[in-house]
Amino acid sequence: MRFTGPWTHRDIHANGIRFHVVETAPDAEGAPLVLMLHGFADFWWSWRHQLTALADQGLRPIAVDLRGYGDSDKPPRGYDGWTLAGDIAGLIRALGYSNATLVGHADGGLVGWVTAVMHPRLVRSIVAISSPHPRSLKRSVLFTRAQRKVWLPEFLNHQKPMLPERQLTRDDGAAVEAMMRLRTGEKFQATAEFDDVVQRMRAAVQIPGVAHCAMEYQRWAFRSQWRADGRRFMKIMDQTIGQPTFQIRGADDDYILEPTLQRCTRYAPRQTLLTIPEAAHFAHQEQPDAVIEAIVKAAHA
Repeated sequence: MRFTGPWTHRDIHANGIRFHVVETAPDAEGAPLVLMLHGFADFWWSWRHQLTALADQGLRPIAVDLRGYGDSDKPPRGYDGWTLAGDIAGLIRALGYSNATLVGHADGGLVGWVTAVMHPRLVRSIVAISSPHPRSLKRSVLFTRAQRKVWLPEFLNHQKPMLPERQLTRDDGAAVEAMMRLRTGEKFQATAEFDDVVQRMRAAVQIPGVAHCAMEYQRWAFRSQWRADGRRFMKIMDQTIGQPTFQIRGADDDYILEPTLQRCTRYAPRQTLLTIPEAAHFAHQEQPDAVIEAIVKAAHA
């Protein structure tokens, strides 16, 4: 997973485990930190465009393999909201910063939301890509039929023991390619870049432990709803945040729907919702320039 390119691979210890991070401006002392968090069944490569472009904009972009993914440690526990927020808070401090702009896609965006609530002084601003606030997502799934129909079946399937891991890794990770074809636009799928991305993701999900850890994010989110820790978590998340927030959605994304993202203004009153044409669920890969522009604005907000 440590592909060569115009970047540097590093190991950073934070919150009790080792994280693999990738950066392009290691000597940019004092430059605003932009920490980029990938989504489900993904890894740092998701941010290849942003890594190079943001460094040229005078920022210090760093892409992280989240806990359980890529070349980061894969502990058996720690996939609850508190620990994941602690991971990001620990990384910001370990990198020598007092705050950062958090950029997150899907599950990575959820981690960003939680970090902003639990460690508000460490989060300067948020860019969430197809990633609603946890309470907004829950309310939409409960009360909006369209969102429930497209989101809930897969989420429930991930709660089964062992079977989802086998489905994800079977046939050299073919399920990852199927997911990408379902959630990206035809224009992106017609490119050689798409084929390269898919092959790298299929390889990454077959790393021992990755599939199980990816499911543990989803399982804690479900099972905790009926436990005291889940109720306490949702209560903590029921507050507004003051940081500037840029919510990005691909115009063709039929997995996370626009009304779900609009609900987030209840928790992020300084939210700006940006809709990107010719993009679906993976807007940061399908239309990277538009996402880069939004990140630059957020970093200087």
